[in-house]
Amino acid sequence: MQAALLPQDIANLAERVVAENAAAGRMVVLAESCTGGLVAGALTEIPGSSAVLDRGFVTYTNAAKMEMLGVASDIIETFGAVSIACAWAMAKGALDRSKADVAVAISGVAGPGGGTPQKPVGTVVFARVVRGATGEPEGELRFFDGGDGPGGRAEIRRQATLCALELLLP
Repeated sequence: MQAALLPQDIANLAERVVAENAAAGRMVVLAESCTGGLVAGALTEIPGSSAVLDRGFVTYTNAAKMEMLGVASDIIETFGAVSIACAWAMAKGALDRSKADVAVAISGVAGPGGGTPQKPVGTVVFARVVRGATGEPEGELRFFDGGDGPGGRAEIRRQATLCALELLLP
């Protein structure tokens, strides 16, 4: 029996993402901040993921978001890094810099510090951009309660990873 690197719920969902996107002939790209590459890591645990995952960007700092993904400084200055506007710019930048068909971006406050009254710890934003799609960009703001214990940060990141994986399903 092989040792599991990831929690079973994440592994199961990553397996679905790989299988369903492979069946659809669809490649994905990720732009991750607060998850630090966990979503890409979950996908690469699955055999056959190379048919689905084009690449992942871990842009933890604002400078990295601007340099690697082309997020405009005025978006970060006006709305902040934890905003739907920033997540959408991250997703669009990732898609523009890849061969993928769909991009998902994640940015948030995993804690235990860094929260504000407007964006408390547990605030996470997501965006999905599909190549060639028309209409409004897809963005979502979620609040994950990690609790006050030492596992709070890990729990927020776990829930954010699950949410991002769901957004990658065709």
